[in-house]
Amino acid sequence: MPGIWETNMNFSQRSRSLFKTIAVVLALALPTALAISSADARVGGGMSSGSRGSRTYSAPPSTTTAPGSTSQFNRTYTQPGAGMNSAAAAPARGGLFGRAGGFMGGLAAGFLGAGLLGMLFGGGLFGGLGGLSSIIGLIIQIVLVVLVVRLAMSWWQRRHTPQAAYANADAGAGPGPQANNRSGLGSGLGGGFGFGANNAPLEIKPDDYEAFERLLGDVQTAWSNEDVAKLHTLATPEMVSYFEQDLGQNRARNVVNKVSGVKLLQGDLAEAWREGETDYATVALRFALTDKTLDRNTGAIVAGSEQPGEATEVWTFARRPGGAWELSAIQQTN
Repeated sequence: MPGIWETNMNFSQRSRSLFKTIAVVLALALPTALAISSADARVGGGMSSGSRGSRTYSAPPSTTTAPGSTSQFNRTYTQPGAGMNSAAAAPARGGLFGRAGGFMGGLAAGFLGAGLLGMLFGGGLFGGLGGLSSIIGLIIQIVLVVLVVRLAMSWWQRRHTPQAAYANADAGAGPGPQANNRSGLGSGLGGGFGFGANNAPLEIKPDDYEAFERLLGDVQTAWSNEDVAKLHTLATPEMVSYFEQDLGQNRARNVVNKVSGVKLLQGDLAEAWREGETDYATVALRFALTDKTLDRNTGAIVAGSEQPGEATEVWTFARRPGGAWELSAIQQTN
């Protein structure tokens, strides 16, 4: 009998040790998985960030280059119903726990964090998990927690989404984008006008398209060089604040993201308008690039690859009187 008890105890101890090891791995890996995807390391971090003036909460019209929808902004200074001039003092938090705001985000993060810590000390996510079979229960409970959190945040976001802005999106959209082939590109940036319900029409000229294409490459180069001073000359202060956050996270992880070989393949004008003294132009861009993330010490590739790829994003540019176009927003396409 003593031998049997000893065997069971050893098995239980081994199971608990394995259980705690898995809990530690999950606790360390989950924040990293939520923070960044290896395929979205380029400038903007694969998120939708920035402001489009009073149209921040209105989806831009689809184009030939980006026929689908665009993601709502994960990070923006602009409050619902306000333009860029009424921006909030601090950016909205992005990611899984950021969209629902401080209370919901803190509750969700604290709940999940407390569960993981509880598992380390034998309490379990909801209490009383033991033995090898608890590993399966752990995984199921984590999935349930994530689903509940996402549903709660979805409800919270719908409750605080300005429905009027979406209802007026079609009314504010102008004529569809016009094709305009340019030498060297698969299908060049489209031309035309953007008309808004309370915004003056704005004509986008060939020189403007040249500026947009140039900014696409210059922003990526400055990002790869971690040249914040240069980024300040290419993007709005809001966008630069997000770039600095992302660069800081890269430094904390001891990596650097390098984007090279950027070439515009196709582009279309979605809409262009003027608000007060500020001009806006939203453009869909499909471009080639090589996106890789390197270890700062060894130079080894930790994400991405040397192989070129493609990306399609919707960029919004802003221009104030006497100034040049600046990057004001990046939106991901669905």
